[in-house]
Amino acid sequence: MTSFAVNWDYRCPFARNIHEHIVTALQAAGDERPWDVTFRAFSLDQTHVEEGQPPVWEEPDRYPALLANEIGIVVRDRMPERFLELHRAMFAARHDRALDTRRREVLDQVLGELGIDPAPIWKEIEDGWPLEAFRREHEEAAAIDTFGVPTFFYDGKATFVRLLDRPGGDAAKARSTIGRIVDLLSWPELNEFKYTQLPM
Repeated sequence: MTSFAVNWDYRCPFARNIHEHIVTALQAAGDERPWDVTFRAFSLDQTHVEEGQPPVWEEPDRYPALLANEIGIVVRDRMPERFLELHRAMFAARHDRALDTRRREVLDQVLGELGIDPAPIWKEIEDGWPLEAFRREHEEAAAIDTFGVPTFFYDGKATFVRLLDRPGGDAAKARSTIGRIVDLLSWPELNEFKYTQLPM
């Protein structure tokens, strides 16, 4: 089974596209998953901190967008059986429903709609370990020149991928799409492949 990691920040529409393909394929596959996927958090806020300014991890109250990703980390690590549905719901809240996922009451709503009690999630966040995990995952990615999401990590290399479409609930399409990307990840000689015009 092919193993790879892929990062996310719930605010990025291109991360939503990739992760929706991955989640759709994995959920449809059940126990017969085609890939072993590790999901890693990444902070777009941190990439925009000016040189000499404190990192977001040291002033989290200034960056409420960190909270959604911390919830993702908690569910991923404490409730892994619920992560894929939570992951899809968080992207949908931001991009399909245009909800302000920087607000705690909105995050409570998303969790509640999934039948997940928000209180234990917030307790984990108050304990501080999700922010530390967030920082570690971001800094490990940044150390190999990762600049954004979604980036795939495979065989010691990082590859930024921008995908324009969504699976639309089509599991076969989702599996084929991610399979094609994984095939390209093993071809490092292809350094850049980009259409000069977007499809109409």
